[in-house]
Amino acid sequence: MKLSRGFVVWLTGLSGSGKSTLAEALARELRAARACGGKIEILDGDLIRTHLSRGLGFSREDRDLNVARIAFVAHLLARNGVAVLVSAISPYKATREAARGTIGDFVEVHVAPPLEECIRRDTKGLYKKALAGEIPLFTGISDPYEPPDAAEVTLDTSALDLRASVERITAKLTELGYLDDGEIPSSVQDSV
Repeated sequence: MKLSRGFVVWLTGLSGSGKSTLAEALARELRAARACGGKIEILDGDLIRTHLSRGLGFSREDRDLNVARIAFVAHLLARNGVAVLVSAISPYKATREAARGTIGDFVEVHVAPPLEECIRRDTKGLYKKALAGEIPLFTGISDPYEPPDAAEVTLDTSALDLRASVERITAKLTELGYLDDGEIPSSVQDSV
């Protein structure tokens, strides 16, 4: 796979949907294939909140500002030929559309297992606390998640395994002209 230009894959979905896992697997595949000369960057929502958006809360305004910051950084990287993989809940349609406008080369991936599956996967205990009323404004429980109307890729990660999910994303990237071909080296497939 060769990258023809920088781009952003924006993985959006509920907590526990599999966004970060998908971003890591996709990054491994793109690096092994030397896409973009190996220039791949992951912008994970949790890490961005820790380093770039420290002090922001979870009001709509703070969430929108966090997404705008991620979009700005992603845009800077992509315009310099980096494949950027954003893994962020980014719950509001309007904010994601603003990110699309800022970035331009934007591929939205809706990571969409059922809420019950996200709750089952809850390794941090966040859903348990949110359902008990201990976490206010928790996306999908006490705060809305607005699913995309027309994401380039939608993945139900409760029905698709990691390999199939990554293959669907790379197929779409190829279709859109961000990757020169859809060939995935067998060594890469085995690592996913």
